[in-house]
Amino acid sequence: MKHLKIIAFTHKDIELQELGKLILPEQDIEEKLGGIKKRFNISEIFYVGTCNRVEFIFVLPHHTDSNFVNELIHELKFANLCPHSRNSLVSKSVVYEGDVALEHLLRTSCSLESLVVGEKEILAQIRNAYERCKNVGLTGDYLRLVMNRVVKTAKEVYTQTDIAKNPISVVSLAYRQLRQLKAFENSRILLIGAGETNQNFAQYLQKYQFSNFFVFNRTLEKAQKLANSLKGKAYPLSELKNFKQGFDILITCTSATKPIITQELYEHLLNGETTKKIIVDLAVPTDTHKKVIENFKLDFIQVQDLEKEADINKQKRKLEVNKADDIIQQNVDEFSSILKQRRIEIAMEQVPQTVKIIRKNALEVVFAHEVNGLNNHEKKLLNKVLDYVEKKYISIPMIMAKDILLNEAVSQHSISRNYETINDTTCPFTD
Repeated sequence: MKHLKIIAFTHKDIELQELGKLILPEQDIEEKLGGIKKRFNISEIFYVGTCNRVEFIFVLPHHTDSNFVNELIHELKFANLCPHSRNSLVSKSVVYEGDVALEHLLRTSCSLESLVVGEKEILAQIRNAYERCKNVGLTGDYLRLVMNRVVKTAKEVYTQTDIAKNPISVVSLAYRQLRQLKAFENSRILLIGAGETNQNFAQYLQKYQFSNFFVFNRTLEKAQKLANSLKGKAYPLSELKNFKQGFDILITCTSATKPIITQELYEHLLNGETTKKIIVDLAVPTDTHKKVIENFKLDFIQVQDLEKEADINKQKRKLEVNKADDIIQQNVDEFSSILKQRRIEIAMEQVPQTVKIIRKNALEVVFAHEVNGLNNHEKKLLNKVLDYVEKKYISIPMIMAKDILLNEAVSQHSISRNYETINDTTCPFTD
């Protein structure tokens, strides 16, 4: 277990802009990692690079310190990384080894080390990073076992705790409230503003089959880009006052310092309709004038209320961290036994072939003269006996070796059971 190493650069200690200097272009990953694998005699390696972290997970027998980290980063030859920046990043890196490395990787995959606890994206990012490196031969059997444990642990944490069950992003909470209002997929949707928040909200809407979009933005080009992704129509914000097609849902998030959805504009947008509407206002300050909320029949979702709910849900997620840590620790403890068992399996892989060689030598060299003197029936019987002995000889030592290596006390009962198995007199064949 001590051979597992992780070098981590994360958002906890490094500004995201600086962290970005360590991101490897995807087309360079095989060459770069292959180079350091050979240079430092690393047997297996993969690399995770996201907006919040860069981590190198590898297998190496000797101790890893800051000098090693410095050499490794220097060897990767990042184009935009000067010696001063490299030294600064190295000083802020964290090196994990052995059980602590596995615990860190499990905590990371379960989002306990993420900027937002409970967000599941990191598990997929780690799995994809591993698969990419596995496919080009950078990983082997050891990291295969590690990743099996990563996936197993994450599934247990996400199913046995509530760490990911309470939404904490404003956009996801807004969408959930919208769905609770039973909005229909064919609703006419006005998107006012084409920034990141509305882009993210639109992705939710599109994912759940909403399809009737009208996008307004100060910059028409940006509105057009979002509208194209939604198969909707784009307009400059100045055309909002002339829009006469009606709406069912109005979603707004602009950088305006004063409300842009005035009573006069809202009444125009209604175009004579009297049905109840939905406004989702994700702007700070709000884009909707208070008279609109007071004087018209509508459901109003605003960012201030969503942020309060998000804070409550964050606290709920934090309460689940201890449960997740217990699951992680159990998996760390179990993994040591998994590794020991795997070492036995690898060591024992040569046993069947060796036994076959001994058998062949006995029949064809040591006792060749005696065997040649047997008739066909006797030769057939001898081979059946040897088949039986060979099978027993291979299986029993492997079982007992695993018991010994795993430090499991071999009770008198198990010894007797194995002895009875070896001395089983039931004939495995009949003529």
